[in-house]
Amino acid sequence: MSEPALRLDGIRRGFAQGRARLEVLMGADLRLEPGEMVALVGPSGAGKSTLLHIAGLLERPDGGQVWIGGEAAGELSDDRRTELRRRHLGFVYQYHHLLPEFSALENVAIPQMIARVARREADARARDLLGRLGLAERAEHRPGQLSGGEQQRVAIARALANEPKVLLADEPTGNLDPATAEVVFDELLALARSRGLAALIATHNPELARRMDRVVTLKGGVLTALSSAAPTPP
Repeated sequence: MSEPALRLDGIRRGFAQGRARLEVLMGADLRLEPGEMVALVGPSGAGKSTLLHIAGLLERPDGGQVWIGGEAAGELSDDRRTELRRRHLGFVYQYHHLLPEFSALENVAIPQMIARVARREADARARDLLGRLGLAERAEHRPGQLSGGEQQRVAIARALANEPKVLLADEPTGNLDPATAEVVFDELLALARSRGLAALIATHNPELARRMDRVVTLKGGVLTALSSAAPTPP
């Protein structure tokens, strides 16, 4: 059996609320194989964003272990975690978080240059990704000159620019109207599948969730496979 692209073992996370403590994750387990697209569903407030932050090495769990490409990340230094994140992980959020003073091309090229890719190569890869997402003619436009759907396409291109092994997405079409959301989601899935990425995508949209390989639900702090086709409503 191949090494999973992402593995979560017994992830626990809680937060202090005054004198009380809210336990959000209570032993969440997940195995995400290379090339596998998994929908993460569950009620609002169940901890989906917290789980994605922990999986993406943006936050440390209170207990359990995160494995990225076979490497245990729990005891690594912050510098090593940052290196793993840059090499292996791509992120798409509900809001695009683009840099407003830079063009679409620059927003996709900058993360590559931070990863020490030469400017010429970074620009070429950025143009290719933007072209695949139908934005070839919008590459020089700044975010404020783009529609919401176009901005999110740029965010998707940025997430894939450093050729990650795992894509983590938190309600990536949640701010878009239904028609635009469907088109952008189609493009996200097609591009991820063409690159053989493993993807964990949080969504409240049951139609979008059904189009992925597998659906898991987060409820009561644990992850379970969903027995029915329709995910838990928000």
